[in-house]
Amino acid sequence: MEEFYAKYVSQKISKTRWRPVPPGSLQTAEIFATGSWDNEENYVSLWSIGDFGNLDSDGGFEGDHQLLCGTRHHGDVMDLQFFDQERMVAASSTGCVTVFLYRPNNQTLSVSQQWTAAHHHTGLGSPSCSSAPCTGVVCSNPDIVTVGEDGRINLFRVDHKEAVRTIDNADSSTLHAVTFLRTPEILTVNSIGQLKIWDFRQQGNEPSQILSLTGDRVPLHCVDRHPNQQHVVATGGQDGMLSIWDVRHGTMPVSLLKAHEAEMWEVHFHPSNPDHLFTCSEDGSLWHWDASTDVPEKSSLFYQGGRNSTFLSHSFSNQAVVHQSLKSSWLSTDPAKDRIEITSLLPNRTLSVNSLDVLGPCLVCGTDAEAIYVTRQLFS
Repeated sequence: MEEFYAKYVSQKISKTRWRPVPPGSLQTAEIFATGSWDNEENYVSLWSIGDFGNLDSDGGFEGDHQLLCGTRHHGDVMDLQFFDQERMVAASSTGCVTVFLYRPNNQTLSVSQQWTAAHHHTGLGSPSCSSAPCTGVVCSNPDIVTVGEDGRINLFRVDHKEAVRTIDNADSSTLHAVTFLRTPEILTVNSIGQLKIWDFRQQGNEPSQILSLTGDRVPLHCVDRHPNQQHVVATGGQDGMLSIWDVRHGTMPVSLLKAHEAEMWEVHFHPSNPDHLFTCSEDGSLWHWDASTDVPEKSSLFYQGGRNSTFLSHSFSNQAVVHQSLKSSWLSTDPAKDRIEITSLLPNRTLSVNSLDVLGPCLVCGTDAEAIYVTRQLFS
């Protein structure tokens, strides 16, 4: 069982992200960023892992994460992404998008750029400029893409004052999250269960592809793309289900896996070991999904503190069209034949686990219980 170290920070944590390590570097993650929400004053902060301490009163390990620096953030932090090692981008409930600059030599965090009204409501019934929350951001140097409750998509470039491209009415519903498929293409998820692919090379304001959950239009809250196979995408939504999609084929998920008991807030493939996937939920749980094929005779069981419960799933896959050699372990998983091992990582259920991030052997997550949990031993 991974040892998690808790740090209580007197703020509800909405987002946690590891600072990237230099490409090709052998060093492990040491610094992570957090954003807060639903507090009188919200902050974007940077922390160092520090030393790990003793058992606390709840039986967990008390972490000695050191606050390096922080700065006030106007509004709730709705998303947070590192642009590079020195810059990160925060999305605000006020509709503002801010680039923060981190200076390691004197441990300061300051605003380097801001687009104050990136997201706003317009039209009948709206004040002349009523703000709309910016719900998601994704970065791929030099591009920053944001989505919001206003159904708008913005393409920004660092050091440009205005948006390079805006799709004003990209969606009639709320856009909840965005990721890059490949550099000119992005994928968004919305509040009526749809995935839409957008190609910035095309001049029109229409998506190049739409995929959706059948039946109930369950809002999708999060999305992540497989780091090596760009056609494989994972999403999570209001019903807590994990959906795996192959955007090359069909318009429905390949697999729909019964998961959390409440909203799934984030899903992340492990960036260098993508047979492993991580999810967190409003129900206070943090799960590790292991679809690796090198574990013989894996049982179809859910592990939680030594107790097992059955794991249910549904598959809508038509696998015949996919060449066997190109299959991802996530696409080739027929739940009736193959097995996915799921481990609940946090020792005790807490309030909502809002965010997580994984890098190498390290995982960080943030909760509404005003705690940050860190482990350096994901696969030990």
